[in-house]
Amino acid sequence: MTKSAFIAITGRPNAGKSSLMNLLIGEKVAIVSEKPQTTRTRINGILTEGDTQYVFIDTPGIHRPRTRLSEEMVKSVKNSMEDVDVAILMTDATKKLSNTEKELIESFKSRKLSVILLINKVDLVRDKSELLSVIDGFSKLYDFSEVIPISVKNRINTELILPAVDKFSKESPHFFPDDLPTDQPEKIWLAEIVREKILRTMWEEIPHGVAVQIESLDETKTNKGEDIVDLGVVIICEKASHKGMLIGKQGAMLKKIGSIARVDLEEYFERKVNMKLWVKVKDDWRNKEAFILEMGLGADD
Repeated sequence: MTKSAFIAITGRPNAGKSSLMNLLIGEKVAIVSEKPQTTRTRINGILTEGDTQYVFIDTPGIHRPRTRLSEEMVKSVKNSMEDVDVAILMTDATKKLSNTEKELIESFKSRKLSVILLINKVDLVRDKSELLSVIDGFSKLYDFSEVIPISVKNRINTELILPAVDKFSKESPHFFPDDLPTDQPEKIWLAEIVREKILRTMWEEIPHGVAVQIESLDETKTNKGEDIVDLGVVIICEKASHKGMLIGKQGAMLKKIGSIARVDLEEYFERKVNMKLWVKVKDDWRNKEAFILEMGLGADD
């Protein structure tokens, strides 16, 4: 008998949702950075253990939408909670309960969802009475199926998550191949790897206005007969001034981004990667619905 469980991972920006997803799946399927709203669309991470398949849906952090793209990200969170077997609410132990978390809890109530509360970053809480206060504050608002204090970074109590989720698995066929870790299209994932390096390399005002598109992907051979991947990558930004910063003096910043990204790309392809990077300006692209949809950043209806 095969079983499956669909689990939405929700919470505020920077709570550690993507890091949790990667930990549970056992490999990197979602990009991670310290900047909020790193995740822009829902990402399915797939873990098959024995007869049970777990499909974890990583969602953008809940936030107040300020652009058309932000609206799509919030819509993606709401859509991700439809028809799941259980939701995970992930919060940060070092931060106070926010209004956006309260709104998310209200949506749990309206859907009558089973929810597991994960309180992340407990390693940063010195006074454990503060942790008890966080648990009490959330518990007064919702009857959580389980409350688990964790640290994804230090692997504290993370072994308790899968057994908690397994209680909600149901008899059903597996919806994805058992050896598939994610259903993201390859070009989307490759673009996300490059965007992650931009998020980690650039300062605050640029990353949120950046999108990445894979224009070409060819697996070929060098003159010496060695396997190589040729990638054409376009970085899209909103302002001409940002283009200059992304390129850097004599192309130094663009070379740095490409060099860092190439390490992950070569690990993924298990061969050398020849990557050509371009930067293009698309004014105010985050408010242009057609372009958002073209980039695959729209929420699923």
